[in-house]
Amino acid sequence: MKLGRYRLVLVLFGIVACIATPILAGKKNHPDPASSDQRKRALHALNRLTFGPRPGDVDQVSAVGVDKWLDQQLHPEKINDSAAESRVSGFQTLRMAPAQLLEQFPERQYIKEVLDGKRPIPSSPDVRAIYQVQIARYEMRDEPKPDDTDTSLDPLLALPPDRRYQQLLGLASTNARDLAVKLRGKHLQQALDGMSGSPRETVIAMANPQRVPEEELVQAKLLRAIYSQRQLEEVMTDFWFNHFNVFLPKGADRYFVSSYERDVIRPRAFGKFEDLLVATAKSPAMLFYLDNWLSEGPDSPKALGIPEHPRRRMSPIANNKRKRGDGLNENYAREIMELHTLGVDGGYTQQDVTELAKVLTGWTIDKPNQGGGFKFDARMHQPGTKMVLGHRIKDKGEKEGMEMLHLLATNPHTAHFISLKLAQRFVSDNPPDSLVASMSKTFLKKKGDIREVLTTMFRSPEFWADDAYRAKVKTPFEFIVSSVRATSAEVTDAGPLVGQLNNMGMPLYLMQPPTGYSVKAEKWVNSSALLARMNYSLALAGNRIKGVQVDAAALAGSLPSGTLEQSLAALELGLLAGDVSSATHNSIMGRLSDPMISQRKLDDPARKPNVSAIAGLLLGSPDFQRK
Repeated sequence: MKLGRYRLVLVLFGIVACIATPILAGKKNHPDPASSDQRKRALHALNRLTFGPRPGDVDQVSAVGVDKWLDQQLHPEKINDSAAESRVSGFQTLRMAPAQLLEQFPERQYIKEVLDGKRPIPSSPDVRAIYQVQIARYEMRDEPKPDDTDTSLDPLLALPPDRRYQQLLGLASTNARDLAVKLRGKHLQQALDGMSGSPRETVIAMANPQRVPEEELVQAKLLRAIYSQRQLEEVMTDFWFNHFNVFLPKGADRYFVSSYERDVIRPRAFGKFEDLLVATAKSPAMLFYLDNWLSEGPDSPKALGIPEHPRRRMSPIANNKRKRGDGLNENYAREIMELHTLGVDGGYTQQDVTELAKVLTGWTIDKPNQGGGFKFDARMHQPGTKMVLGHRIKDKGEKEGMEMLHLLATNPHTAHFISLKLAQRFVSDNPPDSLVASMSKTFLKKKGDIREVLTTMFRSPEFWADDAYRAKVKTPFEFIVSSVRATSAEVTDAGPLVGQLNNMGMPLYLMQPPTGYSVKAEKWVNSSALLARMNYSLALAGNRIKGVQVDAAALAGSLPSGTLEQSLAALELGLLAGDVSSATHNSIMGRLSDPMISQRKLDDPARKPNVSAIAGLLLGSPDFQRK
């Protein structure tokens, strides 16, 4: 470790020691906002309804008026977001249906079916190249791992991107086994150098087909959160995906999750809760994640072995012995009540879970291994009347599920549970009962209209109360996105930011339990996590994160050489809109004389201060980590 970096680490540990206690203790490190201060009001709104203000946002919202800006954010369809969409336009997988994704980026079973003659190889040259390499890899699966350290690919990898790509396509046709062995690690990175769009997707897919839709999905989420003008829509899309969580790596969900967020969650982020509930219940992503697509009633025709065509005679054995099936699966029925609607204290019993599971039998996926959609299979459905939450559900097939979803969506327990979760996300970890009650009343009165419930919350005195100001701690996702926004960083490759997020314990789309990620401080605040955030902050401000460029000097403004205090003041204004606690200000002021920050030497007393180090310390401060 170089001496300069060592000294900066010592400063880092000193700062963390000073700031950890206030965050861990949940103490406010800031002045309370005056209700008449429009600028404070704008900052509070930006901290809660967006992923953090950018330089100049507070002034803009103040000029427009907070109420008018709030109304604009509640109607995202009226906001031009073409600039943000252009950032993700090169990610072609975001526009594909699951069946398209599966065909273009095949999994191993798909390749096996091609080898067995059950599927043709696509004719498109780029997709064909993907298949050729994957077929070679599949055929080599039982062979000893070949040597991949030779340099035979080096001449090809040294070519310009266009020629290199064409050569790789040709090699896939003539020697796919060579690519199957060598197109990995540093060779893969060299092959991708300078490539974008479809060629880049194809080369990555030659190495690992599933990686393409997964990486593009995650990077697009980060880029939209950073650059979108429709900030509240991004926040609500994130909120609802987390509420109706699914796990990306689970089998077919690798191909379903992209359309789940795009077609199910995002379009209904401000609509009726019942519509969102039904859409998630019928989504192949949810059906696969919680195994409801396999659930069959114990007395269903399929479970009893009754043939699909009644005229076909059954053998005596089939008539007297049930066909072994997957059986009744209660996973989704339990989670829809505990996590999606009523809440853990919602007044249901285990018997209600079992009966609801019977109601939802037959809600399955049409050809999941081909990216199919929702299908109701009457042969899997449990016949007869069911009793759920005291309601008699008559035997009527798919309509039973729709009736129960309506009952759950309009239940007072659901109104309270959803209102509580929204208030925990936007107000405080323990929101006032009066606010939750007011939101619940609106939920029931407006038939689950999410926009109306949000409006009630944003207009409430509890939302604007002094106790709510800076009362929330940012999750790792919110922290990373807000830091990029605050610094006006230019992101040319979001991949390294994804890596930083993984290091902080919040990999996107990878929360395996259906609970989703917690928004409460107790989950994310500990000394190790704070140190990781500080390390990231210093790396970001110091331009040590590849693909992300920050101009810290521009944030500090045009200042005379050697004005440490002025640099700090300018950075406090740029990164935190000037709302910095005395504790943070004094803590950093006490370290401005450190050589790594002042950069002064005996023979050069007027050397410019290290504004990147100051910016990094501010980004890692408790003031910035709170919202």
